[in-house]
Amino acid sequence: MLDKRIAQEIKETQQRLLAEGELPTPAKLQQYYDNFRERFGPDQLASLDGEALLERMHGHGSPDNMVYWLEFKNDEEFPAIFGSIAGGSAHKFGIFRSAQTGEWMTGSPQNSQVIGIDEAIEIARQHRDQLFRGLELLQELPADGTDDDYRALQASMDTEAPDVSRLAWGHKYFSLLFPDKLDDYHAEKHQRFHLIKVLQVPPEGEGRYLCAGRFVAIGHELQMPLNHLTSVLNRLDGNPHKYWRILANYRQRPDRQYWDVMRNESCVAIEWADLGDLSDIQYNQAGKNQLRALMKEHYNLRGQWLQEVFHFVAGISEGDIVCACEKNLVLGVGVVAGSYYYEPSSPVAHRLPVQWLSFEPWDFPYDEFSRYAPVVREAKQHVNQVEAERHIVGAVPLTSGPRRGERLEQLRPTALPGIPGRIQAILNRKGQVILYGPPGTGKTYWAEQTARELAALNVSGDLYAALSADRQQRITTDYVKLCSFHPSYGYEDFLEGYRPALDNGQMTFVRRDGIFKRLCDAAQTEPDRNFYLIIDEINRGDIPRIFGELLTVLEKDKRGKAILLPVSERPFEVPKNVYIIGTMNTADRSIALLDTALRRRFGFLELMPDYDVLENAAVEGIPLAPWLKALNQRIVEHVGRDARNLQIGHAYLLHDGKPVASFARFARMVQEDIIPLLEEYCYEDYDTLERILGRGLVDVRTQTINHDLFSPARQDELVQALLAPSPEITTSLQAAVSDQALEEDDIEDEDGDITGENEDA
Repeated sequence: MLDKRIAQEIKETQQRLLAEGELPTPAKLQQYYDNFRERFGPDQLASLDGEALLERMHGHGSPDNMVYWLEFKNDEEFPAIFGSIAGGSAHKFGIFRSAQTGEWMTGSPQNSQVIGIDEAIEIARQHRDQLFRGLELLQELPADGTDDDYRALQASMDTEAPDVSRLAWGHKYFSLLFPDKLDDYHAEKHQRFHLIKVLQVPPEGEGRYLCAGRFVAIGHELQMPLNHLTSVLNRLDGNPHKYWRILANYRQRPDRQYWDVMRNESCVAIEWADLGDLSDIQYNQAGKNQLRALMKEHYNLRGQWLQEVFHFVAGISEGDIVCACEKNLVLGVGVVAGSYYYEPSSPVAHRLPVQWLSFEPWDFPYDEFSRYAPVVREAKQHVNQVEAERHIVGAVPLTSGPRRGERLEQLRPTALPGIPGRIQAILNRKGQVILYGPPGTGKTYWAEQTARELAALNVSGDLYAALSADRQQRITTDYVKLCSFHPSYGYEDFLEGYRPALDNGQMTFVRRDGIFKRLCDAAQTEPDRNFYLIIDEINRGDIPRIFGELLTVLEKDKRGKAILLPVSERPFEVPKNVYIIGTMNTADRSIALLDTALRRRFGFLELMPDYDVLENAAVEGIPLAPWLKALNQRIVEHVGRDARNLQIGHAYLLHDGKPVASFARFARMVQEDIIPLLEEYCYEDYDTLERILGRGLVDVRTQTINHDLFSPARQDELVQALLAPSPEITTSLQAAVSDQALEEDDIEDEDGDITGENEDA
């Protein structure tokens, strides 16, 4: 039985994805399976032999062969929703034809072998026969198979169909023919990861078929097709991550108790401060050698310590789960929320930002750490991983928590979540970032919010919303500045230059500092505070002219290096505590057209339409997220080159930060904001405009927009015109609503007892 909270979240997500058209209906899903079986099922393969069989199974050069369908096929006939096996070389199929020479190949990437046509045909026959035997084994498998049944299936597959069952493409083939008995995760790590996320300890052993029975049981419990289940779990869980045990307190060492620091400063941290900032250590052999040299220089080298520090600074990734511990006692569980940073003022100087999710103490069920008493160690035992997940199911990020033996007090986070956290990570690494994307994707909003939050954390240790009005005013006045580039914006506005001024009635020219130089001067006077400059529409300015020689010293490793300004002939440097956040609208200009020197010095973060922001909002039967998504799909399909950057952002359908709730306001947004933008994209091309907006809104003959539809008296006609280009979004919405109503009736009958893109290989 699933945890009720998890079961409810899975069902709710399924209904939402169905409503948005992200999941196929069960009938459509069955049609896709039938399409594959009709082309590559046992009856079809049994009717072929020789070169015809070889080409049907392994002829990579044609879209009509089986391996193409398994790896690349993605259209209305067979969409790519059944688990990816993309990546790697063609050797993963056991046999392939070289695109360069046309010869048939087998072996491995390290030991490729050329084979003749007869040997290639024999391999194809062997693959076909083993596929048939695997299908027989699956046919014999009980519909409600236990772990033991699937363990027996795994053993039989290994013995009787080893050349196909052990490969991702073979597993995908079997799952398409028996979608009610096999999940469509084609890599073991994905299977085990998603079971752990639903608090299931995976079966012991190795093999792609051991875990399937668990997913089948969950699908039965939720009355959900396996493909829906795996798609929902992909959406909820994301990509596989790791679990880490970090030593926070050293027992019987009062001078080495660090849990309070980690909890209150929202981080995990380790010692070895004398190593200095390790931000440039990469997770490769060169990085490990670099760290080994530092360990030899500053400490008595021990292999265990080297490995632990190496894992901490370069091996732990954003999204990993960390457990801060005192020996085997877990004090807190959180998720890594950003990149490594160095805090030289602390004995635990090497840090990773963490969003804490639980402070409930508990013990690891299985002790996998005592042998080495590690400071940093990956928690690999599934039972320990499940226990960590059990303590954070349904958790929200903590903003307060208890000191041991003391009263509750407010915590002071140092890492931001979500998009601000990604911006923060780039700023920590590069010193400046550009947010780019189509119009209406929240670039300026996120730039301003992130700058305010980071400045507030740096100045006061609190989030911006927690500050008084006076302190908020000081943040936005002193530490966060905003400017906007435009074609006439120049060097004298940004750094320094001469400006006309009246002096005793006489016109004269006075040298004045620009906004960036004033910000840098202020930062020099407060070196312990961070200062932020937001440059809106950075791509609309003449970058080389505005920045001038500043580009030389903008890089993070050149901060503090002085240059001579040509106007004032004074030395100038960019302090380390100055950060730049730029925004640019890619509908105006691609980042590929930016000055090369600028691109090298900035980090970049793309912001695209975020349909989740619109949630399940609908106005007069128009579901906002699916409607906007369908509109953008038509833009990408019909506008042509660079259409991806011309999509409509979610902000066009927001009012006061929330999805628009009034149809009248929604209609004005469409008429006054979205349609003019699309007219600009399709300048005088009303055929394309009609394909995007529909013939109800566009009259190609007269080359006009039917603005009469926007009168209140014709609301029903307008709704129909807006939905006409994508009627499927209302169908899926109505189906989801009906299913939801039925589900609620079932729950009520049972007294509230809720029972009820796939991954790469």
